[in-house]
Amino acid sequence: MTVRKNQANLTQDEKNRFTSAVLALKSSGRYDAFVSTHSDFIMSDTDQGERVGHRSPSFLPWHRRFLIEFETALQSVDPSVALPYWDWTVDREPTSSLWAPDFLGGTGREEDRQVMDGPFGATKGAWPITGGIDERDFLRRSLGGGLPLPARQEVDVALAVDIYDVAPWNSASRGGFRNTLEGWRAFRGTGIHNRVHTWIGGNMSTGASPNDPAFWLHHAFIDKLWAQWQQLHPASEYLPGSATPNVVSLHDTMRPWNDVTPADMLDHTRFYTYDSPA
Repeated sequence: MTVRKNQANLTQDEKNRFTSAVLALKSSGRYDAFVSTHSDFIMSDTDQGERVGHRSPSFLPWHRRFLIEFETALQSVDPSVALPYWDWTVDREPTSSLWAPDFLGGTGREEDRQVMDGPFGATKGAWPITGGIDERDFLRRSLGGGLPLPARQEVDVALAVDIYDVAPWNSASRGGFRNTLEGWRAFRGTGIHNRVHTWIGGNMSTGASPNDPAFWLHHAFIDKLWAQWQQLHPASEYLPGSATPNVVSLHDTMRPWNDVTPADMLDHTRFYTYDSPA
């Protein structure tokens, strides 16, 4: 069983294995396919008119499946690798070990936000960006340039919400856990998940955010928080539970997959566990 660990507790060997597997996927072209998938679904509108990856109830199960597929790809390179998670309520500074040259590398240089150090930095030449929002082909970050990272108190407030989601099932939904955690316009830019993307800045503030490998560690923690919420509220089910226009309900398939529903993604322990109670 795969065990996902807090990145702060990884050994140097575990860090090296993770970054090496990521680089191997990049060099083979498989990594960029994940970027394209996320970009295609960031606005959550398919040709069927349904919101899928963001701004909708399926935000959490969609990304759970997305992370499982990426983790499986990493393990095809190195079976020992698991996705680490980044607890940004604790490791909150641009100087945190996450951003060290021996792991993800740090913030970008001032003139163009280009990341220069670490395995994905410009000096290595191993991380050309494709499918971004502009023609710049290098990894960009501006750590700490946006709103402050969410605090634990804000996370606890979200975890206390006892209903999964509410109508209108989109970015304007107020009062449900999903959009409290995801955080769109209804939260005046202060939503939890979104704020982490803007705090990192650069590629992470675009629809092609998986271009920054930090994406996976951020979303692994978002997934861990959902697992924790599920444990805290076992009687609170995924909503909507029945057919609802323009929304993926409990037993609807999630695109781009033709055989996965939110119901299939509710029990993460079928696939992996976390190194501490969810």
